[in-house]
Amino acid sequence: MVLRSCRVAYSRDLHGDLKQGEILCDARSPRRPPRLRPCALALVAAPHSQAATAGQPTARAAAEAPAYFVMTDITREEFVIKLTKGDDIKHARDLINGDTTDKPHVFTRIVHRQADYNPRWSYSNNPDKTEFFNEALEVCDATIPYVEDNLDEAGGAFLPGNYWCDWTSRLVREIPAP
Repeated sequence: MVLRSCRVAYSRDLHGDLKQGEILCDARSPRRPPRLRPCALALVAAPHSQAATAGQPTARAAAEAPAYFVMTDITREEFVIKLTKGDDIKHARDLINGDTTDKPHVFTRIVHRQADYNPRWSYSNNPDKTEFFNEALEVCDATIPYVEDNLDEAGGAFLPGNYWCDWTSRLVREIPAP
């Protein structure tokens, strides 16, 4: 079987809230026509940025400027992420202040270039593709220095699509804009 493409399918519960996403892959076999089927590439909860119910205002409208947060992982290295979505900024601040323990880990799409706010590393996060999660499968798991050491392989078999979900990631503090 050859996987051609994958997408995340979300559904809504009776209250209109997003439920956990499922990765669906277009599986092609020489003997069968293409069909979408569940794929065990990743298990990521519905993005925090999409968790507001219809009719409720989100914090996105309230945010005027990006916010910068330092994250760390099991290696104790530090990595700065930039957040631009108001509800993600609020969630990050709630994590740092101890107001929540839900979705403590960072899930992002990496960009293969250094950012002015994160000069130590030769990669950065895409703020439009950054969210938080509780659990994920290992296909996107890697520590901060491991991503740096293997950046030339990211986007292929290592961190497919450049999606990174460090299982041991956690935010430690907010920092001023550079």
